[in-house]
Amino acid sequence: MEINNLQAQVDKWINNHGVRYFNELTNMAQLTEEVGEVARIIARRYGEQSEKDSDIQSDLGEELADVMFVVLCLANQTGVDLQKSFDSKMALKTKRDHDRHHNNDKLIK
Repeated sequence: MEINNLQAQVDKWINNHGVRYFNELTNMAQLTEEVGEVARIIARRYGEQSEKDSDIQSDLGEELADVMFVVLCLANQTGVDLQKSFDSKMALKTKRDHDRHHNNDKLIK
C-alpha cells in the first residue's frame, strides 16, 4: 500500500472514530511514548536486558504500527505528503550511501 493511501486511511479513521486529531504536541508526546515501547521490546528481546514476564507478551509489530499511526497523524495534520518525502529521501539515500555502505569494512563481514 502506498503511504498516501495510509494517510487517507488514518484520516478517515480519525474523522469517523476519533472525533478529531489530538493537537501536534499531544501527538508528539504519544509518538515518544510509542517509540519508548518499541525501544523497551528491542532492548529486552534483542539486547542485554532480560525480559520480564509482562514483556514477553509484547508484540513488536503492534508497537511499530502504533508508531506508524502517530507519524501518519502528524503528517496529516501538518500537511506533509509522506509519500513524496519518503520517495525523495530514498533517492537521496541511494545516491549518497550506496558506495559508502559497500565500502564500509564494518558491514562486510
